[in-house]
Amino acid sequence: MRTQADQQLSHNPSNPGDPGVSVADDPVTLPWWRSATNLATIAVAIAVLGAAFGYVVGNNRALPDPNSTDVGFLQDMRVHHEQAVQLSLIYLDTTGTEPSLATTAREIVVGQNIEIGRMIQLLRDFGESEVNETDIAMAWMGAPVALDRMPGLATADDLVALRTATGADADAIFVRLMTAHHQGGIHMADDAATHASTKEVATMAEQMANGQRGEIADMARLLELSTR
Repeated sequence: MRTQADQQLSHNPSNPGDPGVSVADDPVTLPWWRSATNLATIAVAIAVLGAAFGYVVGNNRALPDPNSTDVGFLQDMRVHHEQAVQLSLIYLDTTGTEPSLATTAREIVVGQNIEIGRMIQLLRDFGESEVNETDIAMAWMGAPVALDRMPGLATADDLVALRTATGADADAIFVRLMTAHHQGGIHMADDAATHASTKEVATMAEQMANGQRGEIADMARLLELSTR
């Protein structure tokens, strides 16, 4: 015969063996690095720290006068980078994706936010606006386009497709969109590396182009491995 204590224990919701408690109802806690919200918060902090670091360095050295390429590249590439971060965060919020590609996406979030911070501080050092205050981008390249039509930028439909995809489909869409995005960024960075008047901007642009070429190759390799 069961005692009253036994009966109370069998109906105790804290008892994991209680058939009345559904394990599926328990919340699933993801590791912090799998949370797009956490990564977005970290991304903002990194951009702020990048700008702060640039402020300290920038105020301890004199910069030569920039030309239109220096200023235009920094303003437009900031916008371009912001979408790369957005694409990466959307991808990281999808399910069933390839872990190695997710690592690449996290690296893009961190790396491009650091570069955004550096670009903002250089614009401050130059006494220029931190943003492109017109609707036209790439005039500094002699190839003006609408700001939201810069080469490589994903469309609203592209973002929806990535946001609603899962698993291998999300992997393929992310690699396709980020490859096109990087190719557009490389086109802009190569021009800036050649025509910028300041060493700081020319060097930054060259490093961006080289880094993004490497990421394109890495993403293609990782996607191929994931489909074998």
